[in-house]
Amino acid sequence: MWLFFAFVAVPIIEIALFIQLGGAIGVWATLGIVILTAALGTMLVREQGRQAMNNLRSSFSELNDPSEPLAHGAMILLAGALLLTPGFFTDAVGFALLVPKFRTIAFNYIRSRVKVQNFQMGGQPRGPRGPQEDIIETEYHEVHDNDDEPPHPKSPTHQPSGWTKH
Repeated sequence: MWLFFAFVAVPIIEIALFIQLGGAIGVWATLGIVILTAALGTMLVREQGRQAMNNLRSSFSELNDPSEPLAHGAMILLAGALLLTPGFFTDAVGFALLVPKFRTIAFNYIRSRVKVQNFQMGGQPRGPRGPQEDIIETEYHEVHDNDDEPPHPKSPTHQPSGWTKH
């Protein structure tokens, strides 16, 4: 029900704001503001998206819970979509999502409403008989140190690489 309300309310709010602001400052100034906010929003989203990716990478490399950096990245992505959508209400929400403190408050609210059943990081892959840590699958081919042998058919030059002694 709330999704239906959002799809009806947001366009009505946007139209009302366009009419009010367009009547107060003029059509061209209104369009200029819309284009300016889209350009400014694109630059901010690009920079903050880069920071969010770095935070996510460090979270993975340090084996920390990645849920907060992922949520921040998702909110930055949503902010970019809202800032590219023409309108003043969507721009206001988009710019709010670019404020880290606002994102943290939103994340904490969402986290308080979600119940995690199970979480595991760094688990060992299990085969039919349990963990198989000592098995390494690979492919190989034999290398002969014999100059009498003809070169391999896929390697017409067959020059030594310099990594082995001849």
